[in-house]
Parts: sequence; C-alpha cells; structure tokens
Amino acid sequence: MRAAEEAAFARGVEIETLMNQAGAGVAGAVRKFFPNPGKCIVFAGKGHNGGDALVAAECLKRWGWKIDIRLPFPEAECGELTRKKLGALRDAPPNSGAAAESKGCTVILDGLLGLGTQSLLREPIRTATREINQLRAERNAFVFAVDLPTGLNGDSGEIDPDCVVADFTVTIGFAKHGLIVDPALDFTGRIEVVPLVDLVPGEGAPNEILATAPSLATLLPRRKFSAYKNQFGRIGVVAGSKGFVGAALLTAQGALRSGAGLVEIFVPEEIYSIVASAAPIEAMVKPVRSYRDLLDEEKIDVWAVGPGLGKAQASHLLRFIERAEKPMVVDADGLNILAEKIGVLEHCQGKRLLTPHPGEMERLIHPGKMTRAWIARNVCEQLPVTLLFKGSRTIVCEQNRPLSYNNTGNPGMATGGMGDVLTGVCAGLAGQGLPFYDAARVGAWLCGRAAEMSIFNSNRSEESLLPRDVLDNLGRAFRDLRLS
Repeated sequence: MRAAEEAAFARGVEIETLMNQAGAGVAGAVRKFFPNPGKCIVFAGKGHNGGDALVAAECLKRWGWKIDIRLPFPEAECGELTRKKLGALRDAPPNSGAAAESKGCTVILDGLLGLGTQSLLREPIRTATREINQLRAERNAFVFAVDLPTGLNGDSGEIDPDCVVADFTVTIGFAKHGLIVDPALDFTGRIEVVPLVDLVPGEGAPNEILATAPSLATLLPRRKFSAYKNQFGRIGVVAGSKGFVGAALLTAQGALRSGAGLVEIFVPEEIYSIVASAAPIEAMVKPVRSYRDLLDEEKIDVWAVGPGLGKAQASHLLRFIERAEKPMVVDADGLNILAEKIGVLEHCQGKRLLTPHPGEMERLIHPGKMTRAWIARNVCEQLPVTLLFKGSRTIVCEQNRPLSYNNTGNPGMATGGMGDVLTGVCAGLAGQGLPFYDAARVGAWLCGRAAEMSIFNSNRSEESLLPRDVLDNLGRAFRDLRLS
C-alpha cells in the first residue's frame, strides 16, 4: 500500500484525489449494508485517515444521514486537508427529502488513526476508542473502521487493549496483513476493500489474498443461450442417515441453487422413503444398500460426500473416498471417518476438496495451538487436496496457490446445516467446470453474502438466521457477484 501510494504521488496524483475516492468508497460500504439513512457519529483524527472519514460523512449527509462530529484534537491541530474536509462537511446541505433516523440505525465511523501507527495508543485517542466501544455496547451502534480499527497494527495484527471493535472494516486500496491474522478477527469484523483507481499493485505474486467480489466475478462463466442440463454437471450427494435426513436435503438444495444440471441423492434404504418424500422435487433420490456400490455409478461428475452420514459403513465409505475417480467434496462425517485413516488421502484416484470446521480439523490432524493459516498450509503441503477451512474468515488453500481468505459472512452462520449447504454449493460449482480452488472460494463467498443479505436486506437477525435463508438468497448473491 505504501509503495503504491508513493508511485501514485510520483506520477502526479494528488493526496486529495485519493482521499475523495477513499471517503466515497467508505460511504458506499455503509450504504451497502444500511440503505436507510440514520445517524452517523464520525470520530476523525487530525491526519488523512480523519479526512477519509469526513469525506464519507459528507456523502452520507447528502444522502440524508444526520451527522455528529467528534474531534479528539482541537481543530487547529488537524492537518490542512483534514480541516478542509471538515469545513466541506459542515457546509454540505442535508438531503431534506430523507427521513433521517426514522428508519435507520446508528453508525460510527472510526477515522482516528490509519496505516503506519505502530505504538500503543496515546491520549486523547485512547479515550476516543473507549467511547466508540462504549457506544457500540450500550447503543447497539455499528462501527465502520476506516482502513483499519484504531489500535490494530496493520502489519502484524497486534492489538492494543483499547482497540476499536469494528463490525465492518473498510480498508483502502488493498487488504493489509494485520487485518486477516487470527487475533484480529473479533476486531475487524466484515472486511470490505475500497479500490483506488490511481493505485497499482506492486510486482510479484502474493502468497495471501482476500477473495473479494471483483476478483471472483470473472470465474463465473456466462451460459450460452443454447445451454442444456448435461453441460452443468450431475452431482451425486451421499449424505444423511437415520435422524440426520436434513443434511442430505440441505446439501442437495445447495447443489441445485448453485446451478448444477442434475442432482441425485444416494441414501441408505432405511431412510429412502423419508428422503424421497421430503427432497426437492428437482432432485432424484436413490436407495443404497452399500456405499461400495457407488463406485459403479458412471454418470456422476462430482460427488458431495459426508453430511449426516454417521459411521455405520465406515470401511465402505473409506474405500469409496479412495477409489472414486470423479472429483469429490468431503465434509462432516466423511472427514470424521477419514480422521481414523487419513493416509487414504495420499492416493485417492480423484481430486478431493475437504471442508472441515475447526472441530473436524482437530480430529483430522491434531494441530494444537497453531494459527489457522499454518494449519491450512501444513495440510496442503502434506496431502494432495484442496482445503476449505471454515471459520469466521474461511481459508481456501491448495499447493502452489495463494492462501485465500473469504471476506463475507456473519456470526449468524454459526448454526447447524450451514456447512451442508456450502458442500452442495461447492459441488455444484465444480460440476460447472470450476477447479476446486475456485469453486471453494466462490462457494464460500456466495454463502457468506447470501447470509448477509438475509440480515441486511431481509428480516432476519444473527439469532434467527437459518440455512434455508442462505438458500433463499443465493440467487441475489450470484447477481451481486456478477454486478461487482
């Protein structure tokens, strides 16, 4: 980021030009999640980060938001450009046609400190960060950190004891390493990147990337007008057991909603009638006596294996995972069965995408207290697999590819069944030709964005969010991705 800024300034780009772009982008991020005007409390420091926040506040004011300005430093101590933006904010006419505060919520812009801050917080900044956190806790305000939360080191992710707890971090130009490390998760919240048209990334391939909409949109091919179902994959769902019928149904619906051409559900005979009566009418349901018989299924293009299976036929499932030639997404009980004989993954006859949550990962490799990034890289160095390591910043990893962090989703997704939907979505995308690395990144992004839309654009909350809500909003998430 620093190198890109210096190169831009050397080309004659003005600091104010970047500030205006950054501030407009921050305001756009607020409006993306909170379309109804409300109250915005802007905490502006004396430097350029404060200027970015003030530009954003001016945009929001013109859109009908009521603005409350909080300056920790005397105005005379602020930089010249920051004072200019403060004056522009005060002079900006409000949108009299908008009903400010009547429908919207309270949003806080944290523009106290930006990139480059290395030491612990000092007064009066520390008092301001405490006030932000108090407002968040007591008034249920949503905090948008401008570039990074004040008190978080953008390079290392080191956290000051009074670091701002942000619900959203609108980072400018490029994502910073300190935002995606494990200790930063609960302080950065949802990360949104505001690209600046005058900044050009440096040379060399990164070893870590943030999977944002613009970087993923090109991975979804447009369908030809002459398209027909056999071009978009036949997905074989191997899921469900007595008491866990829902896992098979959610996986199948995930595959259908992600664009699979055909979906077949293979279930034990004892639950066939239940699944057949409850399954989506678009899916085919077939009874299975033994999972080893699935090796004779020649028409399946991608397998989705594991949700709700139990361990009744563990040996047959291991053989199936090992010998099936077609690509396979392995989740849930498929992973738990593999944990007892993980060496099977060293010589599978087809490509494998593993989708563990932290508990399943613990059973797979017993990683101890290592970072999530280290765990992901270690798994992919040891095994010829693609890994989707689920969590509040889902990681996708594959040998010789950058470690990819997902930037969508919310805590409402921490409920049973979300992983089943994701398994189906990834399988459905792979059936349409996406390599597992890309299918995993796009699938994680889509499910996370659908969850966000369920809350911010519908009537769900983090507490009430269900996997069926994600399924219902997948279409909107696809459109959002294509329009990015």
